[in-house]
Amino acid sequence: MAAARVMVSASNTLTASLLSKGPLRKPNNFSLCFRNGPVQKRRLFTCSAIYNPQIQTIEEGQPETLDYRVFFADNSGKKISPWHDIPLHLGDGVFNFVVEIPKESSAKMEVATDEQHTPIKQDTKKGKLRYYPYNIHWNYGLLPQTWEDPTFANTEVEGAFGDNDPVDVVEIGESRGKIGQVLKVKPLAALAMIDEGELDWKIVAISLDDPRASLVNDVDDVEKHFPGTLTAIRDWFRDYKIPDGKPANRFALGNKPANKDYALKIITETNESWAKLVKRSIAAGELSLV
Repeated sequence: MAAARVMVSASNTLTASLLSKGPLRKPNNFSLCFRNGPVQKRRLFTCSAIYNPQIQTIEEGQPETLDYRVFFADNSGKKISPWHDIPLHLGDGVFNFVVEIPKESSAKMEVATDEQHTPIKQDTKKGKLRYYPYNIHWNYGLLPQTWEDPTFANTEVEGAFGDNDPVDVVEIGESRGKIGQVLKVKPLAALAMIDEGELDWKIVAISLDDPRASLVNDVDDVEKHFPGTLTAIRDWFRDYKIPDGKPANRFALGNKPANKDYALKIITETNESWAKLVKRSIAAGELSLV
């Protein structure tokens, strides 16, 4: 069995300070609630802080191999799912974001939605590891507890069906994340990408730790303080398959980014779809629910 490397998440990732007024007791810990932990009964999926837990990421295998996995575990060492067990909401329009692909890298890392505990792995095609043809220039990953339902035709987006994955996030802050890092982000915009006929939302967000986070609160602020970034994101995702001989992706909603309110609407809808999935109101197929 391959040796495992354990890393405890740092204090600048996920913290209870957004949920309570008291300071953290230890700088290398953060508080959250898991799906099976105590939750407030007034609103579904709204969490109250658990006292002083930690999340660990556990690497198994060697990077850039078929066996490489990044698992997540709670403070007892029990494996948890970054998709199902890390809460989506932190309150006040702030959400948890799990980094799959750090900025300025090209290995196509993703949560393995069909494997137990849904670890992060490198995607494959025909038994070979997948890489983007060039580096991605932003931190890229997922919103936990969201799901793009492949049985739902979105009439606002050309009737396209969901891509059967969690919602993607493009985080535009200046710091380079790490695989498995959990960041507090606020959504700013949404891009409706159509990938081979499937709807694949891209939520544009910024980490609260970024120096310019307070300056950007909606799509127009992004253009003002990060000029050209929204166009660059759209063009990057439109064109990245072309070097492999595939057609360019398309974008609905007039080929333009939607505003923050629309992004929040998408997050709410896909969170509701995820809730139906884990309650088994919708057939999971090959997806892992643990």
